[in-house]
Amino acid sequence: MSHAIEINSLSRTYGDRAALSGVSFTVNAGEVFGLLGPNGGGKTTLFRLLVSLFTPDAGNSQVLGLDPVADLWALRRRVGYMPGRFSLYPDLTVRENLAFYASVFGTTIEAEMPTIEPIYRQIAPFEGRRAAALSGGMKQKLALCCALVHAPDILFLDEP
Repeated sequence: MSHAIEINSLSRTYGDRAALSGVSFTVNAGEVFGLLGPNGGGKTTLFRLLVSLFTPDAGNSQVLGLDPVADLWALRRRVGYMPGRFSLYPDLTVRENLAFYASVFGTTIEAEMPTIEPIYRQIAPFEGRRAAALSGGMKQKLALCCALVHAPDILFLDEP
């Protein structure tokens, strides 16, 4: 596989508003790729399409050789996604949130510690604190740990 991501004429609308219209590009394996654009430019919509949370109105895409619509369950095991808005469980502690996300992917915090340790050690002093009580930066670090806890092959960061 030479391309980690292939997008061909991808379109998505919300009512009469086009969020994406005929977008096409590729991202090579091992490449760090960023999307820049104005608010409302379709960046989050594109990410949600690529991680199988939305379906396109037209066009198609592949991520790691998988179709986000047809192969959504296989794809979800291989991607990490950190949304732009904090989307973890505010009533759970740091440790409980991370353990929950690890369990969703059939793993544990301990098994994946080599992957998350550089970030986790920064939030470890707060592992008993509820996520709602964390600072903005600590929430971001927790969200990143949760996106990485299953050692994904590709990571999507929406407004990191």
